[in-house]
Amino acid sequence: MKFGSVWGFNSDDLASTVGQRQSAVFKKGFIMTKVAVWAVIPAAPGKRDELAAALSGALETAKSEAGTIYYILHTDPTKDDVLYMYEMYENQDALNVHMGSEAFKALGPAIGPFLGGRPELTFLGPIGGKGA
Repeated sequence: MKFGSVWGFNSDDLASTVGQRQSAVFKKGFIMTKVAVWAVIPAAPGKRDELAAALSGALETAKSEAGTIYYILHTDPTKDDVLYMYEMYENQDALNVHMGSEAFKALGPAIGPFLGGRPELTFLGPIGGKGA
């Protein structure tokens, strides 16, 4: 699946990273169907509120996405120029649908003017706990 250029990521690199992360979890012996993403999103100096506002459309869209369990934007009261996003999906297919959606493709241009650097995405495999 081609994801397009999102947040400065090459589509092939992003797809490869998602697949590698999931394969690594399976190799360690965990049975994982759900997929999570932790994103650290740097804001340009003084632009955190504008960045959050630009992300609000994605928050609304995620509410109606089948397979999206969590899509939560966070702030850190000690860091003025960063946002965090926690996402959880029912499975890899749901994440692929989310990342391939027109709304996701439109996100890069919407948030670009407010970014302070390339977001750091960490792909996770939940193994247990409340909500996992």
